[in-house]
Amino acid sequence: METLKSIRLMVTALALLIYAGLPPAAGQAAEAKQPAKAKAEPKRHKLAATLETTQWGWLDPNESPKLTVNSGDTVSVETMMHSHNKIQPGTTMEEIIALRKANPGGGPHSVTGPIYVNGAEPGDVMEIRLLRITPKPFGVNFNLPGKDFPTIGALAPEFPEGFVRYFNLDWKNRRAEFKPGVMVDLKPFPGTLAVGIDPNDPAPRKGGAKDPMAPVSTLRPWKNGSNMDLNELQEGTTIYIPVFLKGGLVWTGDSHCRQGNGEVNLTALECAFREIVMQLIVRKDMKLEWPRMETKTHWIMMGFDEDLNKAMVSAVRETVDFLANQKMVPMDRYEAYSLTSMVADCRVTQVVDIRKGVHCMVPKSIFAKK
Repeated sequence: METLKSIRLMVTALALLIYAGLPPAAGQAAEAKQPAKAKAEPKRHKLAATLETTQWGWLDPNESPKLTVNSGDTVSVETMMHSHNKIQPGTTMEEIIALRKANPGGGPHSVTGPIYVNGAEPGDVMEIRLLRITPKPFGVNFNLPGKDFPTIGALAPEFPEGFVRYFNLDWKNRRAEFKPGVMVDLKPFPGTLAVGIDPNDPAPRKGGAKDPMAPVSTLRPWKNGSNMDLNELQEGTTIYIPVFLKGGLVWTGDSHCRQGNGEVNLTALECAFREIVMQLIVRKDMKLEWPRMETKTHWIMMGFDEDLNKAMVSAVRETVDFLANQKMVPMDRYEAYSLTSMVADCRVTQVVDIRKGVHCMVPKSIFAKK
């Protein structure tokens, strides 16, 4: 019995000596493997539209974030109707005019935000995936009286009186009745989707301030997105916007339920969203000067300028640069310029936001599938 006990002790000691002499990796392998830490799942957040979480007509880089998220997180954002929700069914043209004059220099738009995205730094790109859009139940279209606002609208002098019409939105059938016999399909999208302002934006600052970090009106689209009014920015679309300020600072508002290219009388079918669900992703592997979009069928490049001809030049240059730099089928800039002329469908985005817009659509189908 004593001999058996001695043998057991000797075996145990020998095993310990062998284990201790193994290289570290082998010793670790001999231990029970610990399960790898699971990668943190993206979180889901909600941001309601209140007077505290929305701004009327200005993108203020000094506004405190209303929500902080990580790259990859999903956010469900509620939006308001114009002028801090003061435009409602029954609001008269006189009241709309008074609201327009109540915020000098600022846009009529109510924008929810900003949303701070951890890790976003100037020079990065914010990838925003639009996952779902659910509108609220009414919409409105109006033009301001041309006799008082002769430059607001493509034909403002021809329409001296103001016009406003409210619509019930049949979201179940995705349509609204313009009048008996005329139905409008609903195609909701955010008229304004922005990151924090570009300090080099030449737009005037609030109150005539000279500080480049003073608030910028929501009226003008720019490199940070803002009031783009690009009707392709619908559910299922991804937009890439260059980041100018730490945290990205994402805003959205000026919600639309339908808009034709041009937005010629001033407004689209203006509405508000119960939610617009966005996934926010910081891209450190991309560098952009202007926003770009991607749908299931197209890549879309943009240009904005007070001169529509210059906006066109910018959009075409962006398209040529995109084609010359893509890796699917390498080509030089001459080939890219030629291909742009043959396949890019360049459209007038809008002509009513002081800075006019052009967007060029490149069909993905041009690249042959192998």
